[in-house]
Amino acid sequence: MDLENKIDKSEEIIIEGVGSSPGICIGQAYIVYRKSVDVIKKYFLQNDNEIRDEVNRFKNAVNKVENEYNAILKSVSKEFREEFFIIEAHKVLLKDKQLYGKTLDVIESKRVNAEWALRTVLQNIKSAFNKMTDTYLKERVSDIVHVTDKIMSYLIGANPEEIFDIDKRVILIANDLSPAETAKLQLKRIQGFLTNHGGKNSHTSIIARALEVPAVIGLNNATEIINNDDIIIVDGTTGIVIINPTDESLIRYEERKVLLKDQHDASLKEARLPSITSDGIEVKVMGNIEIIDEIDSVINHGGDGIGLYRTEFLYMNLKELPSEEQLFNNYYEIVKSMKSKPVTIRTLDINGDKVAASISMPEEANPVLGLRAIRYCLKRPEVFKSQLRAILRASIFGNVRIMFPLISGLEELLNAKEALKKCAKELDQQGVEYDKNMKVGMMMEVPSSIVTADILADHVDFFSIGTNDLIQYTLAIDRGNKDVAHLFQPLHPAIIRMVYNVCQAAHKKGTEVYMCGEMAADPFHTPILLALEVDELSMNAQSIPAVKSIIRKVKTDNFSMFADELLKQKTHNDIIKLVQKEYGDIFCVTI
Repeated sequence: MDLENKIDKSEEIIIEGVGSSPGICIGQAYIVYRKSVDVIKKYFLQNDNEIRDEVNRFKNAVNKVENEYNAILKSVSKEFREEFFIIEAHKVLLKDKQLYGKTLDVIESKRVNAEWALRTVLQNIKSAFNKMTDTYLKERVSDIVHVTDKIMSYLIGANPEEIFDIDKRVILIANDLSPAETAKLQLKRIQGFLTNHGGKNSHTSIIARALEVPAVIGLNNATEIINNDDIIIVDGTTGIVIINPTDESLIRYEERKVLLKDQHDASLKEARLPSITSDGIEVKVMGNIEIIDEIDSVINHGGDGIGLYRTEFLYMNLKELPSEEQLFNNYYEIVKSMKSKPVTIRTLDINGDKVAASISMPEEANPVLGLRAIRYCLKRPEVFKSQLRAILRASIFGNVRIMFPLISGLEELLNAKEALKKCAKELDQQGVEYDKNMKVGMMMEVPSSIVTADILADHVDFFSIGTNDLIQYTLAIDRGNKDVAHLFQPLHPAIIRMVYNVCQAAHKKGTEVYMCGEMAADPFHTPILLALEVDELSMNAQSIPAVKSIIRKVKTDNFSMFADELLKQKTHNDIIKLVQKEYGDIFCVTI
């Protein structure tokens, strides 16, 4: 560490990354230094005995990592156990054929030492992942790096610094944090997280949101310019970090922190109240979940149901495809937990080559535009069938809705519905009960589906607008690319008009319109979406109370005029100004 690069303690410095968990914290920095395993020497094995010994040495290192993961899972307190499901996935990666199997192959075929073989395999994997355009999948390479680092540390005899003995309230700063490292933390002593790398779907981000502590990621060099024990301000909403703040900055952010906490506490206290506008119109606010353990959070934050269950996590952490029975058991638990509240299950939305280790598919130049979601399921009917049958079987135990992702036109939708119809017929023949009136819907996340909404509305009970992909596809913006991420604008006039057009086309046919993208989670957008006639909103659990609070403050009597004005605006800044003019008084805190 070059201490000369550290900043002057007397100077206030502002750096900016990506806010991955909202909120504000102020405290002392704690830098996590990780000993490097980058310097790896290569040597050749002279005979079969040396090759056998090297293979065993690699296997022993993998076994030690597995034992460490098992010990971590046993030691994590029950309060936070559910947040470390990723360690289970890392245990699977330890024996994955792409990592474990190919490393053994390189040792034996190239006759090289285990460290060099492992590094070679990792570089090949990273190269393949870097060619992907899907943000979520690109971020998953960090999981492979974490697992590889753990194996490598045992191979070279490194002793990475332990961080479980942090004994004071700190803001943790690291290059990145693995699940194993995070599990060793005294999490109740962590005020917030800063990392040089990672993304919104990284493990650090997931843990930060689960603990409801602020986090900023993608800072590049935070560990290089911040000193241990520096006082820093972290704004996880805007992605701003202030190092050595002035008294003026400290006062300003302390006030904002108090206001945000008061607002959050007040909204949480009223979270279970119905979200009814001041003139008596009820709007359901649902929760998005990725794993079953998030259900309690949705309920505790006042969610009216599950607006989006991302089922791909059931596939990504398994070496083999889940069976129909495994899927059914998972869906059954969720449906029973939510009782009579709606549970919207989205069918598999992922690239085929990342579903399970047992599946091999050709590499795609553009996975985000390739064989994914409904396209993959229609091409692999046996995979689709197990999902559909499991969802149908679970439907009898509650209020289940099924949703097809990435529908681009009528033929895809009809093919998906035909597959569902065949599964229902099979269950009828087998005497298996299911909800024959289960609602069927589709995601609106492709411009072609928006344009043909009037055609598609005849064939579904509901649309669910997925703004994350819709904005990316419509504006041709990769939001994971820092150079253009600022152009990813939910309030772009094109997006506003698309939402309006979908609602108008759908309502003429009696089809409901929901929204489950991140756009729905921002309270500032709530009056806009209600004025555009979106019927239901779905979001991460932590955002539910604030959105419900805004709904209770608005009146719908002027929404028609407000919508007309929205559609006249020429830029996203014009729309922001209009919302501030019309509804600025209901937003307690200005970010």
